[in-house]
Amino acid sequence: MTWWTSERFNDKKPFLQKRMALIRAIREYFDGQGFWEVETPALQVCPTVDTHIHGFKATLHDVGLQPLRDMYLQTSPEFAMKKLLVAGLPKIYQLCHVFRNGEDTRLHSPEFTMLEWYKTGDYRQIFDDSMGLLRFCAEKLGIQAYKFNGHSANPFLNWNLISVSQAFNQYAGIDLAKHLEDTHGFNTTIQALGIRTAPDDRWDDLFFRVMAAKIEPHLGMGAPCILYDYPASMGALARKRPGDPRFAERFEIFVCGVELANGFGELTDPIEQRERIVHDMKMKKEIYGHDYPVDEDFIKALEHGMPETGGNALGVDRLAMLATDADDISQVLWTGKP
Repeated sequence: MTWWTSERFNDKKPFLQKRMALIRAIREYFDGQGFWEVETPALQVCPTVDTHIHGFKATLHDVGLQPLRDMYLQTSPEFAMKKLLVAGLPKIYQLCHVFRNGEDTRLHSPEFTMLEWYKTGDYRQIFDDSMGLLRFCAEKLGIQAYKFNGHSANPFLNWNLISVSQAFNQYAGIDLAKHLEDTHGFNTTIQALGIRTAPDDRWDDLFFRVMAAKIEPHLGMGAPCILYDYPASMGALARKRPGDPRFAERFEIFVCGVELANGFGELTDPIEQRERIVHDMKMKKEIYGHDYPVDEDFIKALEHGMPETGGNALGVDRLAMLATDADDISQVLWTGKP
């Protein structure tokens, strides 16, 4: 049965009505905090610098249909929004559609709605924004907890703030700091825990295997969780932590075991940023056979000067799922998955 039959659409109405209320609440929250709502182009020179995220190509043509240049549908509005920070806007947010090629599960859709916001100052202010947002939305929607897969998380309780290193030690018994540059030893340690590995696993593959098997199932249960200070190699756009450059000011929010948001204390050094992008695109080429160009205008903006800033990207559809206790992301999408 297709989604647009009246019977099927009627099943979706309660989810979509709550989604509408959620969108209104998000705007009300940020407008009340003095943020500017901005709109930036969906077509980008570089869709992402994340090694494992893939964009959709859109080739531009002249009037004779001769190809002029390749552009990409945005996987995030991050680069364009940071240029607005350089232009002098201190607090901005955006609700927009983003596109990621190859993601299609009960928690993924190739096209989805992203909430992204940035604020000048220390990135831990974004922690406070995130707590305030989820509490405000819950109040507006009249819910006491977010739910998924039989679990619940009450945003009004104290949130669990835990570093990645602490989580690895607490839930997997692994001293992550000892394995940051030791793929072989990391592999051996993981195998001893009964986690399957592959001969060609890279360090980050091993990291994600532990996350999926031992850590993520514990995160955001009872109350939301902020997992912070990721290894520096896993924060391409994040500033390295002052005093310990092995880690970066990257954090993720988990609710009922679901990754809801990914944020940074933003990297503002143009030289370091270029080096990281080039490194990660080289890895992308090695692993997947393709890469993306450097957004030179973004680098020029950093050279002009971006203030100390924190930012966060939150999946609105996932938040709608958690607010409605939906089983699949298609239940909270107006027309289902593409």
